[in-house]
Amino acid sequence: MLRTIVLLLGVSSATGLLGASLARPQAPVDRAAVSMKVFDWKTRGEAAPPLEEMDLSNLKYSPGSHQAGPRKGRGISAGQGATCGFGTRGQKSRSGRSTRPGFEGGQIPLYRRIPKFVGRPMGMSHHKTEYAIVKTSALNSMPEGSEVNYAALQEARAVSKTKFKLQKVVMGPEPLTVKGLKVAAHAFTASAKEAIEASGGACVLLSPTTNLPLE
Repeated sequence: MLRTIVLLLGVSSATGLLGASLARPQAPVDRAAVSMKVFDWKTRGEAAPPLEEMDLSNLKYSPGSHQAGPRKGRGISAGQGATCGFGTRGQKSRSGRSTRPGFEGGQIPLYRRIPKFVGRPMGMSHHKTEYAIVKTSALNSMPEGSEVNYAALQEARAVSKTKFKLQKVVMGPEPLTVKGLKVAAHAFTASAKEAIEASGGACVLLSPTTNLPLE
């Protein structure tokens, strides 16, 4: 009986409040006026209110952004007890790095399965300096007593364009017939250097970084 009276009173009070709110409709909010009040300092030409400066004294983390990590090795209650989730024994349960880079569990790794190029070392961490090869037979197209480099040979159409930045002069199938050439390159074979100097020429070694003569 008491509960029924309380419920009826609650319904009647709620109905009265609802009727009062319906009988007196509130005026719509003028958002433009509110914004003018908030930013009234702009219309008056005044300076903006001072903003709060951000420094190390008022910086703080967002709530929930920092959470405590799992406590490993503290018993079986958290599921990361004695072995900390690494198993009882084996290769990957030990401290330090488990396997080296490229290890595939004992099978033939990828760097050993791919085909290899003859005469070009392709092992791991191997570096080889590669040169654009210039044969001494290509020097025969240059005039006597001239200074020769790879750009001059390209203009004479004695060599083609290459992707290598360094040039090496090697002995060609034909003997060197032009005399007095001053050849600039990054490397010379012993036989090519001997042939150039025997014909009255000179070999100029270039720096691999600046392409300037080393001497």
